[in-house]
Amino acid sequence: MTTLLSRNNPRVKQIRQLLGQRKERDSTGLFAVEGIRHVGEAIAAHASVEYLCYSPDLLTSDFAHQLIRDQLQLGISCFAVDGDTFAGLAGKDNPQGIIAVVWQPRTQLDNLTVEYFKWGVALVAPQDPGNIGTILRTIDAVGASGLLLLDDPTNNQYSTDPYHPSSVRASMGSIFWYPLVHANFAEFVQWAKSHHYKIYGTSAHAEQDYRNVECFEQPLILLMGSEREGLTPTQSVICDEMLCIPMKRRITSLNLAVAAGVILYKMIGEIK
Repeated sequence: MTTLLSRNNPRVKQIRQLLGQRKERDSTGLFAVEGIRHVGEAIAAHASVEYLCYSPDLLTSDFAHQLIRDQLQLGISCFAVDGDTFAGLAGKDNPQGIIAVVWQPRTQLDNLTVEYFKWGVALVAPQDPGNIGTILRTIDAVGASGLLLLDDPTNNQYSTDPYHPSSVRASMGSIFWYPLVHANFAEFVQWAKSHHYKIYGTSAHAEQDYRNVECFEQPLILLMGSEREGLTPTQSVICDEMLCIPMKRRITSLNLAVAAGVILYKMIGEIK
């Protein structure tokens, strides 16, 4: 017989806090992963799973039940809760009945080498966690190397939390497979220059149409500013080339994740 945790159990409370509060994610170094596909991707990528929580009332997937059995064999704790308790935890309608609590990877910028990080994306202070997850998904789709999130304290610019549930969901599991590095802008500049990365920046005011670039030279970084502000003049000046995406009518810019996808797919065909 399966023993069900109550809604007041410390594990249940922790999951609720991890899903709802960045403070809890930052202080513990953990984050919550909800849904069969996402939990499956975390396990397939050998992410460091702390424990699983599932609802026998809701979980109907044979694949998910096998995930639980496999984790139990590895010594990972798997806790059961009733359907109502799980529904109170879940961050979306029609929950699938499984959540993993996972340790955040701590990849440092200095650990990235040109050999394993040939081309990637760097975002200065993105504010929408959904954009972070979507860009990670696109990085997977185009075969790029990973994502850098940059804070710029001199301009009071700080990135949102990449382990927010919206980011994790939007990544469709890609968050577990690619380096996701948090760094200061000044550290990034020093690292990129020391490893001879070519930096392609984006701006609505740039003169060069991204479609006219005949060759993108590796190793390279696509550098993009925040959704609201874009790159500042001091951030733009460190770029080797500044690119624009032409707007034909009234709209002056694209969503950050859409713009990244447009240029990344251009890079596939022209990368050297």
